[in-house]
Amino acid sequence: MEFQGLKQLRKHVPDLRSPGRCALIGLIAITIIGLETAFFLAADHYWPSWTLDGQVIMITLAFLVIGQFFWRKEQYQERYKKRAYRNAFARYALPGLAMKMAAVAHVAYMPGPAIPVQWWTPGITLIGVYFIIVGIALWARAIWAFGADNLAMLYVYFPEEGRMVQSTIYGLIRHPTYAAVVRIAFGLALLNGNWFAITFALLVPLGLTGWLRLVEEKELIERFGQIYAEYRRKVPAFWPRVGDWGKFMKCLLSGK
Repeated sequence: MEFQGLKQLRKHVPDLRSPGRCALIGLIAITIIGLETAFFLAADHYWPSWTLDGQVIMITLAFLVIGQFFWRKEQYQERYKKRAYRNAFARYALPGLAMKMAAVAHVAYMPGPAIPVQWWTPGITLIGVYFIIVGIALWARAIWAFGADNLAMLYVYFPEEGRMVQSTIYGLIRHPTYAAVVRIAFGLALLNGNWFAITFALLVPLGLTGWLRLVEEKELIERFGQIYAEYRRKVPAFWPRVGDWGKFMKCLLSGK
């Protein structure tokens, strides 16, 4: 069974039809993650007191890089025509996403002032494990429902091929993939057990809210109009409403 939306994505990105090109794309992403991780390790070693500042700077750069994918759309469509999406994704979205992954992973090992070891320490560890497990499960459910085409933001350059995703999870939270990142960041920060990591984890949903309001949801409202504006009003972005908690957990476990 082919992953939903992959056929549509291959239609506009011929590189994905070749196993060699797919491997190259993966290698580029891994290289970017490796280089950023090397930067974090060096910065953590030589300037540990600045690790939180470096983390914020790197995640901001990641969003600025991905932002070019949206902000240069008209320029790329005029210049590259049918290859506009492919070129913009390769130059901006792919590197930016890899940078974000490295920054979130850094939460697990970034140095900082330790939380005192007390009676609450085992509880904090259990909560951290819980957030990571729920985050991974939510991410898996979201990408399966979202599909490869939407996950790769194909709709930005080909809005006529965009589709509203009909899935239980999207009736509970608007952005389950970002919600998964929020949970994983919290979990990693709690397991790390220092204040810098926890501070950054608390900043993640704030930063994502700004990004969504200024970039992604702005584009979605332009494309779907009042339908999406009403959906945004009714459905929370990252955390389900208290009354929907049972449905949320059921959806994670069963997909329904």
